[in-house]
Amino acid sequence: MADTSPATLPASMPKENTFRVYTPEQGHDYAKGRRGYHQNLYKTIVDHHQSTGGSLDLLLDVGCGPGIVAREFGSQFAHVIGLDPAAGMISAARNLGGASSTSEPIRFEVSTAEELGAKLSPPVADSSVDLITAATAAHWFDMPAFWSAAARVLKPGGTVAIWTGNSMYVHPSVPNHERLQAAMQAFRDEHLVPHMAPGNFLGETSYEDLPLPWTLESPIAAFDESTFFRKDWNKDGYVGEGEDFFLGQNIWDMESIEKIMGTVSPVTRWREAHPDFAGTERDVVVMLRRQIESLLHEAGVEEGKEKIVTSVAAVLLMVRKKI
Repeated sequence: MADTSPATLPASMPKENTFRVYTPEQGHDYAKGRRGYHQNLYKTIVDHHQSTGGSLDLLLDVGCGPGIVAREFGSQFAHVIGLDPAAGMISAARNLGGASSTSEPIRFEVSTAEELGAKLSPPVADSSVDLITAATAAHWFDMPAFWSAAARVLKPGGTVAIWTGNSMYVHPSVPNHERLQAAMQAFRDEHLVPHMAPGNFLGETSYEDLPLPWTLESPIAAFDESTFFRKDWNKDGYVGEGEDFFLGQNIWDMESIEKIMGTVSPVTRWREAHPDFAGTERDVVVMLRRQIESLLHEAGVEEGKEKIVTSVAAVLLMVRKKI
């Protein structure tokens, strides 16, 4: 991907306001448009967490949105809490529900990554959490405040697992895949970049510059730098001949493409800036759809059978609290 990101990014991102103002209806639409994460990812997290002595009692999912990770991953934990600053997201999460490995309902609450439930009743207790997860969300956090709060709520030896995907890549098996990939890059550069926030750029760079406890201006000594774990998958979209993406891949028809792209924050901002075009043939996502359809037709795909296979390059960061 072309590097159009700012030269430097602050440790404390400007407050994210796109998702925070989501209505319950928007939260449900987000849940419908977003698919979950591959079991390979969850297995990697659990294996590493347990290899360093971590247990599976309490999972705290931060920036949980409509509860995708809390439901998918929470089935391995005795207790699960999902936090998000957006009341609309939490409303959707509660309606969708979910349960832990002990059949206890998942607790979904409105709270920020910087507070981690400190003001809830009851609050998230100090030294109570085994694993904190943040899926495609940490680029919106005030990282110094988050790491401080994480140090407070984690048990000694507890773990923080942060991950994100960084751009959608078309699988080489798709007809005309190179031109499709180029079209998606051009779409990003022309239409999305003007509506991207610093956090979007941070996510696109595989969290290379995400502030860690020991890189802060005032380092947080509670975390053990020597146990830092980083794992990259399919960097820059690379997948070998005859191989699949490690984190799985999705088959998208054109309706699904519209739904998933409609959950992307720069698209939401584009539509806010162009309200008269939203939902019409001049909608930014509809224009992308038409271009994908055209390139598939050019490669011999019949009308009504347009589908693409994609995945994302991904990165996982894991940090352990000292014992």
